[in-house]
Amino acid sequence: MNIVIQPRTLSGRVVIPPSKSISHRALICAALAKGESEITGVLQCEDIDATTEALTALGAEIRTENGVTYVKGIEKAPEYAEINCRESGSTLRFIIPVAAALGVEAVFTGCGKLPTRPITPYLEQFPKHGVKFVSDTLPYHIKGKLDSGVYPVTGDISSQFITGLMFAMPLLEGSSTIQLTSPLQSKPYADITVHCMRDFGIETLEFNGNYSIKGVQQFKPAKYSVEGDCSQAAFFAVANALGSSIDIAGINPASVQGDREVFSIIDNMITINGSYSGFDVDASDIPDLVPILTVLASFAEGDSHIRGCKRLRIKESDRLVSISTVLNSLGANVRIVNDELEITGVRELSGGVCSSFNDHRIAMSLAIASQRCTSTLTITNAECVAKSYPTFFEDFRALGGEYDVVIV
Repeated sequence: MNIVIQPRTLSGRVVIPPSKSISHRALICAALAKGESEITGVLQCEDIDATTEALTALGAEIRTENGVTYVKGIEKAPEYAEINCRESGSTLRFIIPVAAALGVEAVFTGCGKLPTRPITPYLEQFPKHGVKFVSDTLPYHIKGKLDSGVYPVTGDISSQFITGLMFAMPLLEGSSTIQLTSPLQSKPYADITVHCMRDFGIETLEFNGNYSIKGVQQFKPAKYSVEGDCSQAAFFAVANALGSSIDIAGINPASVQGDREVFSIIDNMITINGSYSGFDVDASDIPDLVPILTVLASFAEGDSHIRGCKRLRIKESDRLVSISTVLNSLGANVRIVNDELEITGVRELSGGVCSSFNDHRIAMSLAIASQRCTSTLTITNAECVAKSYPTFFEDFRALGGEYDVVIV
């Protein structure tokens, strides 16, 4: 499906969808609890469907009625499970340790870019703690039951490994420690995990950059509400900076989501005359914001610099290449320098045809950039937004966005 967008500024009110990151975590915590939990506002998207199906394969019972998701926790895990993670890196990296802690022999499959996304910390550590990888490429096949102990893990690949281990460790027989061998990037995502687990009765001790978790803890059923997703709010926040007038609703001002930083970045760009100056930002903790921040920088006055981008090369696409390629094809000035982005602002972009690279964040970033184009912008494979925000284009149209859908 291609989307052909007319250049328009947007206006109106948008209610931001629930956080994908928190939805994953709340579902997993509820599935590990003894009893039934009620979760309000679980995001409905492909990645969350993958996690729901994975937890069901492990023995949880999950149903959604009138916006509330009821999760009956795993009472008896199966001896064997086949788990299709689709293209969700979060599902893969979160559920492998959970299955291993439950002692489930499991085969993990996936599609798209998932086979290229590494799970090196698990391949290195799990054989030392009772779990064997029969295959070390997707599909992954694990056997054995995870043991407690010290898990040295690098912090510069993905915080998803930290989260996955956090879910598993309360289920183990003894206390365990996640020992970071390099500074943790995307730490706010680990903070989200700690907060969510605490709401389901699990205590985590953070010390000297490491995490210690006692074994034989019980996840407790809970009534839980998923707050709005700051990474999705970022698209509309940037649209406002580019001339739109959108009331963004559904965001928790006290959220621990790292992506809330987008609001501060925009506020700090405003000059005395009301224009937006270039910025310098370290994206190590906010990698999901990089595509839309690159759009923002493309229209700022002067030069911008986005650092800490190395991990974007192993997302749904190589996002450094994809976002620079599409924006430059429209007349932007984006340069990749040593896994960082340097951007010189321009007044406007031309229209044209751009690939989404089958990457939801690239597609949504392009849609926002369209309001500063001089002619129509066509985004190919725009259906990829279903991975995280299936109703994005519906919300875009409700705000005055004008586009045609071309089925190819």
